[in-house]
Amino acid sequence: MPTSGFQYRDRTFYCEDVSLDHIAERFGTPCYVYSAAAIATNYDSYGDALAGLPHDVYYAVKANGSLGILSLLARRGAGFDIVSGGELFRVLKAGGDPARVVFSGVGKTVSEMEYALRSGIGSFNCESEGEVVVLNETAGRFNAQPVVALRVNPDINADTHPYIATGLRDHKFGIPFETAERIYTESARFPNLRFEGVSCHIGSQIFDTNVFYEALDKVLALVAKLRDAGVAVRQLDLGGGLGIAYRPEETTPSISGYAAGLVRALRGKDLRLMIEPGRSIVGQAGVLLTRVVYRKPAESKQFFIVDAAMNDLIRPALYQSHHEIVPVAQRDAEMVMADVVGPVCETGDFLARDRLMPAVDPGELLAICTAGAYGFVQASNYNGRPRAAEVLVEGATVRLIRERETYDDLVRGESPLGATEPVS
Repeated sequence: MPTSGFQYRDRTFYCEDVSLDHIAERFGTPCYVYSAAAIATNYDSYGDALAGLPHDVYYAVKANGSLGILSLLARRGAGFDIVSGGELFRVLKAGGDPARVVFSGVGKTVSEMEYALRSGIGSFNCESEGEVVVLNETAGRFNAQPVVALRVNPDINADTHPYIATGLRDHKFGIPFETAERIYTESARFPNLRFEGVSCHIGSQIFDTNVFYEALDKVLALVAKLRDAGVAVRQLDLGGGLGIAYRPEETTPSISGYAAGLVRALRGKDLRLMIEPGRSIVGQAGVLLTRVVYRKPAESKQFFIVDAAMNDLIRPALYQSHHEIVPVAQRDAEMVMADVVGPVCETGDFLARDRLMPAVDPGELLAICTAGAYGFVQASNYNGRPRAAEVLVEGATVRLIRERETYDDLVRGESPLGATEPVS
């Protein structure tokens, strides 16, 4: 099970050796708080479990792209899975090795390809024949020959939220096996590309590890056919997607158990394994710290109105996802049925609905748990709200890794009417 880094001590919620009330006093709320030890331990768990295979662990930047976290992982030797030029920029700013970057995603533009080639990234995962054509032409202009894997679609239904499932034929991701096999065998049409890998990613927040092995069996059958046809496949990218527990009754799949199944299946296959975990590294290692502003009674429940909102954490509104919400200071309080809501002018602005939880009063602090993945990275300025601060805790040390935005930040780069010159 991934390590979270959060626990109660003397009825106060701590991140490692720092109490969350101290963080709120110093940095204000809302504020994202991350445990460096948890992130490092979860990342290292993959490498330890895959030690029996040639492998690379590429952190999925889309899960949380804060520079402080990317830098922490880069120092531990992580590679990075990116899906945009902006994510590549972040990785390079954080000290990541461009040679250990794989560029995934269905809609890479020519300018993004050019930026990636100039930066010397390690490889591309291509998701359509049209993309292969454009990348070949772009690489030719740069006199480059990048490593390419085609992302195949295994037509497997992973039991997860439909918005984060990616492995069925009617999803936008990947290439059908038949099409991929043809492109590989016709690789001479693309002299500026080196087809050395096969890629597959079936979705996110997956608890049943058997679907990973089912996809792996299909991909290995394709690799065998390609090798028989003379295609020198050397690496296999199996993406990420291992789920984590958001509810107390859920059991997080074991990283070591998942990896052990991969080792058994791939031992002796002469393939270098690439995996791209994100959520399972950072998800449980972060909380969103928020303060209660008002307590508003309704006919059948209470509303706890807090200073965090859907612009800070959109997962409950977007995915109907559950996040445990706990008081930072435990005290003897009655249990009440409540909605935890923010100030945004939307009925959909909720962080929890119909939740039986301890009654809290204005001024008290709440921690919204398991918010390290797809939290800040999906935040917005909706309703003119500055985005939250982010801090990284290492033992008893707290580092501000992102300053809270100001009102000036909200309009940075904008101009009022009349401030620009007319086009001649």
